[in-house]
Amino acid sequence: MNEGRTVFSQLLDCLPKYEFDKCVRRYRGNFRVRKLPCYEQFLVMSFAQLTWRESLRDIETCLLALGAKLYHSGIRQPTARSTLADANETRDWRIFADFAQVLIQQATVLYANEPFAAELKQAAYALDSTTIDLCLALFPWAKFRRHKAAIKLHTLLRLRGGFPTVVIVTSGKVHDVNILDALGFEPGAFYIFDRGYLDFARLHRIHQSGAFFVARAKKNSRLRRRYSRAVDKSAGLLFDQTVVLSGFYSQPQYPAALRRIGYRDPDRGKKLVFLTNNMMLPALTICALYKQRWQVELFFKWIKQHLRIKRFFGNSQNAVKTQIWTAVATYVLVAIVRKRLNLDLSLHPILQILSVTPFEKTPLFQLFSDVRTLHATREVDNQLILL
Repeated sequence: MNEGRTVFSQLLDCLPKYEFDKCVRRYRGNFRVRKLPCYEQFLVMSFAQLTWRESLRDIETCLLALGAKLYHSGIRQPTARSTLADANETRDWRIFADFAQVLIQQATVLYANEPFAAELKQAAYALDSTTIDLCLALFPWAKFRRHKAAIKLHTLLRLRGGFPTVVIVTSGKVHDVNILDALGFEPGAFYIFDRGYLDFARLHRIHQSGAFFVARAKKNSRLRRRYSRAVDKSAGLLFDQTVVLSGFYSQPQYPAALRRIGYRDPDRGKKLVFLTNNMMLPALTICALYKQRWQVELFFKWIKQHLRIKRFFGNSQNAVKTQIWTAVATYVLVAIVRKRLNLDLSLHPILQILSVTPFEKTPLFQLFSDVRTLHATREVDNQLILL
């Protein structure tokens, strides 16, 4: 029964505590720790993400104000900001990265049959990166320009469900295309890229692994047409061709045939040209797949607005990565709760509700049901408000 339990405590029921303990033992996270063990550190950082705390002092003040409610949520006592700062500096960030991967695996199973905009049975992923600007004086390890520091979040987003499966944090100097060397590719899955990832040697490795890719073509790519397929120009298709590379350097990098599809976006009138190694899917499906790549852009915009990853609680590389991975784990945890409760709300209103009710003693399902009822009432209420 959830009666008498806080919303935050109910939310933590979806956390596999045994798996978290395995991650802690793997990196000896609790070795000689007397205050704030790793699990409580994760809970405090998740609380900071959910309630949009601004600083370590802000976290400390809010935890002190909650008093006895903390104990029933797994946090034994209010955490001093110096204790949390030391934990973020010294505890291995890979503990939280590995635990986030455990949650991602759970979410992947839950969202396996999620409806998808494109008519596709295989898994589909979008890869992109976002840059977070930093102060060079505070983050000298992340030097990007002469007077500027920055880090990049390279994210592989699962399009069915809209949650990240791989997040790699690098300095701002690392080019996006280099991340392809760090990824493993699932046979039969689709990977959607922008032009920044167009490297034919790396794309050939994806082709050899049995996976498919869809990428924007560059204007200066040297291609020779072998033959063309008939297309429906009324649907926006311009051409559907089988091509091979003809450049002196590029042809040995990708000796197999490619498919080139031209499409004119009906909304903006912009001409787009795609390259893929899939020869079977309809051309419009390939175009629809690339359109879904926009989800990763929306994901970056969303987490920057609703999670704490633009202002950091520590300046070291370990503290920054710890905060980023706890933010990812919190995001995926909310996605898991949404699926297990069969909520038809998007993640944005769910996080808004959780941000103001973490220590209310209301059953989770009732909490979100009341919001759905309120939205339904507003939609059917046609009475004008006179006063």
